[in-house]
Amino acid sequence: MPAPYRRRLVDSFLDDFQPQLAAVSLYGPKGVGKTATAERRSVSRLRLDQSVDLARLRADPDLITTLPGPLLVDEWQRFPEVWDLVRRAVDDGAPDGRFLLTGSSAPRGASVHSGAGRIVGVRLRPLSLAERGLGPPTVSLAGLLAGEAVIEGETDLKLGDYVEEITASGFPAIRPRPPRLRRVLLDAYLDHIVHKEFAEQGYPVRRPEALRAWLAAYGAASSTTASYTTILDAATPNQADKPSQPSTVTYRDALSDLWLLDPTPAWSPSTNLLGRMGQADKHQLADPALAARLLDLDASALLTGDLAAVRPGGGAILGALFESLVSLNVKVCAQAAEARVGHLRDRNGRHEVDLIVEGAAGRVVALEVKLAAAPDDHDVRHLLWLKERLGSRVIDLAVVTTGAHAYRRQDGVAVIPAALLGP
Repeated sequence: MPAPYRRRLVDSFLDDFQPQLAAVSLYGPKGVGKTATAERRSVSRLRLDQSVDLARLRADPDLITTLPGPLLVDEWQRFPEVWDLVRRAVDDGAPDGRFLLTGSSAPRGASVHSGAGRIVGVRLRPLSLAERGLGPPTVSLAGLLAGEAVIEGETDLKLGDYVEEITASGFPAIRPRPPRLRRVLLDAYLDHIVHKEFAEQGYPVRRPEALRAWLAAYGAASSTTASYTTILDAATPNQADKPSQPSTVTYRDALSDLWLLDPTPAWSPSTNLLGRMGQADKHQLADPALAARLLDLDASALLTGDLAAVRPGGGAILGALFESLVSLNVKVCAQAAEARVGHLRDRNGRHEVDLIVEGAAGRVVALEVKLAAAPDDHDVRHLLWLKERLGSRVIDLAVVTTGAHAYRRQDGVAVIPAALLGP
């Protein structure tokens, strides 16, 4: 029996805007719940991952306009002509609320119009912490951006609970399962990507083991700006016969097309007050559970193992995966708040801030992520540096932790347990 539907933050957006938009496209990796979210809002459905529905639509493209609406076209990229059929229907006066499209990859090699102004795209990510039922979040990211946040609340979650959330994943069908079964399902998910999804995207994989090793190295580089050369070297230690640079670019492009990469872009202000800023993205997989599984790390290994060797350049993997978990949560909450998320690092590496959330009128909330219950002065130094440089543009500063209580330090920096940060 399928689990009951868990309401997502994106549902509030869809409640408000889908009835006023002729066409909405939900996109994101397989397994994040796009179909479940869209089905609740549709009257008719064409599931193009099912051969019968795909054959029906190929034989009669007019189904797009003749089936009762709202019409869900699931996995639309399997028949890319759907995009232009919907776009033309919108141009021809399709009523508001008519179309819902879902897709787990971008069609490769097909000439598809952007849909700008006709089809509104909405990304669906794995479940954020705020969506997992871990307790009510008491600190609002939108409130932080508005300068109106109340910093209060308490959570029972401790470090071990966050490690459990890292390994459990945010995939709705996987997370509720027992740990051993989750590992089996995550392995199957990754095998499906390597052996089937790449080929369907037009990227034949001649050496699946090389792709799997590269994926593991990318997962080990989570929350870093490691170069792709460094990632490749980590994937092929002591091997003279490495994949070529074009092959690794292909890996990256295919994973991006499958929405399995969710890097945090570099952020820089529109002024030169901070000097020269780094431009490299911070690497993140769509879900930190994928990185943990690729590295064969369960909750026990993450908590007790000496894991520095699995990361390019060394460093502890648990802190990096905790940052990935927090980044996922912040990106989902920021989307609900109509804000953008980036990271900041200057060219010489002297100053960096894990997450920069930028809202309307350039208002900024700066967040540091620390695998600790209570941050010290050293942990907030980059936040205070940013506030000193950018002044009133920085609306709030916070450290996201594994602690129990939300509070403000005497220097004004908020301390927020990760489970308490919500939309």
